[in-house]
Amino acid sequence: MGTEDGRTVDELFARLPAAKQRALEENGLGLPRLRRIAEEDGDLRRVRLILAFDEPDRPQGTAGVWPWIRLPLIAVAGVVVCLASTYLFDRYAVLVGLAWGLAVIWAALRAPLPRGGVVVRCLVGVAYVVLIWLGSQQADSWYLQVRGQETTVTYAKAVDRGSHGVTTLYCRVRLPDGSIHQVVRNDDRCTDPSAVGTRTQAVVDPAGHYRPFLGRPSDIGGSVYDCLCLGAAAVLLLAPAAAVTLSRRPRNRPMTGVPA
Repeated sequence: MGTEDGRTVDELFARLPAAKQRALEENGLGLPRLRRIAEEDGDLRRVRLILAFDEPDRPQGTAGVWPWIRLPLIAVAGVVVCLASTYLFDRYAVLVGLAWGLAVIWAALRAPLPRGGVVVRCLVGVAYVVLIWLGSQQADSWYLQVRGQETTVTYAKAVDRGSHGVTTLYCRVRLPDGSIHQVVRNDDRCTDPSAVGTRTQAVVDPAGHYRPFLGRPSDIGGSVYDCLCLGAAAVLLLAPAAAVTLSRRPRNRPMTGVPA
């Protein structure tokens, strides 16, 4: 009866929420009236206009929501795996995060596109890259904030790892057990050759996997990188939530061309 695209008035009407069906019936646009309109026109164009039926922008039930839930779940899992792998690979753990990024790309492409969907995909991708890139460099500090122990260390000779004539000094310290480790970041004294052999306070990893932090526990954190990671984490979680909200919000369209 008035088929178009292989669908009938009955099928289109049945796919509407019960509340909208009741509203149409109360306004004299119930199923019998819609059938007559389709018969008079010979197609469903006016019926579709009355129903404001737009399938691409109206995912039904959880089918259109789940992909936007799955996307941040996969991205967060990738960030966690990347940070955990710093225990073994140090800063090279970012490569683990980049490899996991293939799964994030797949999840993003599988998510339906509501209004602003392309922007949401880009925001999630950028937030993920920021978290694995900066997170792999900040993992030492974050770990030491939770598990680190303050102790006295001795300045060791800094090493020059610059290239092409550029001097780049990386500070090192000797721990009480005699092992020498590069620090999280330099302080004002560690690059001075006269400081070698003198003592200072540092926060160290008892297991020896993460680099020491020169200073006290209260000095850790609060850097601009921490703020960037916090902002990226908020975007990673909130952007998909916004996509779900947009995908479930019906468009308000004027019911023009509706017969009296």
